[in-house]
Amino acid sequence: MKTFLDCIPCFVRQALDSVRLITDDENIHEEVLRNVLDLAGKMDLHQSPAAMGRHIHQHIRQLTGTNDPYRKIKDRFNQLALSLLPDLKSRIQKSSTPLETAVRLAIAGNIIDFGVTSQLDDSHVLDAIEHSVTAPLNGDIDKFSTAVRDANRILYLADNTGEIVFDRLLLEQLPTSKITVVVKGSPIINDATMIDAKTTGITDIVDVIDNGSDAPGTILKTCSEPFQKRFAAADLIIAKGQGNYETLSDVNKHIFFLLKAKCSVIAEHIGCSLGSLVLLQSTYSQEHTNRQSNSEKSCMHIYASENSKQYVTG
Repeated sequence: MKTFLDCIPCFVRQALDSVRLITDDENIHEEVLRNVLDLAGKMDLHQSPAAMGRHIHQHIRQLTGTNDPYRKIKDRFNQLALSLLPDLKSRIQKSSTPLETAVRLAIAGNIIDFGVTSQLDDSHVLDAIEHSVTAPLNGDIDKFSTAVRDANRILYLADNTGEIVFDRLLLEQLPTSKITVVVKGSPIINDATMIDAKTTGITDIVDVIDNGSDAPGTILKTCSEPFQKRFAAADLIIAKGQGNYETLSDVNKHIFFLLKAKCSVIAEHIGCSLGSLVLLQSTYSQEHTNRQSNSEKSCMHIYASENSKQYVTG
């Protein structure tokens, strides 16, 4: 996904949010702002928004000497999510469709995103949970379940802290022996790293690796060689959040994107309304499924999507 002009104001807001977490010095705020505006003026709009985000946060870390500006926020939302875990598990256990409920709750956790907004409190998370269990789900749980069943090597690309606890609910409904969870290689906004996977108990139930990168989302060329090899070898990618959609929506790979459409640019690119719960199957996934169907039913003709992505439909 390319960068749109509407992304530029978001870069500026995100940069100021980050530097204000570190210092009250307005001179540093101004320096960061001027540098971000300079970077924005020179950036290649054909790259993903995540690439710009990476440059911005590298600059802020270098300027302030603070490696992880969002650490306190990360810890706070990890603890909030863990406090909710017993009730959320109970909801899944009581559900007549436990996998779908777990998917909905995993998407609800995607609200914990300080790359989109700095104005997030406990009530927003609780509201997102209630919304997730009643709102329409844009996607096909049966196709998702089949893809998981048929895959032998699955990578689950985690997104944010706090959210990773909601991912745990979904992981517990999946064949964990086939799954490796992936976190970021070093701090970027409030994305989850290995310390968060350990703190939230993810490492107790599934293998966890890091991707060696400090980019929001998954910019493959910035990731470590071991991760790139694991990515290439995976039969199925489950990718959480908008950052992973931004960076992988054009990648020729079998991917299901799970996210809440929190940004108008993302919502328009996907073709959904703002705030939608999204379980999006990549074009490659559709083509892969279609090829299998064609081999079994040679008389069936399936038309390719005009776009680089589409909703999974029944």
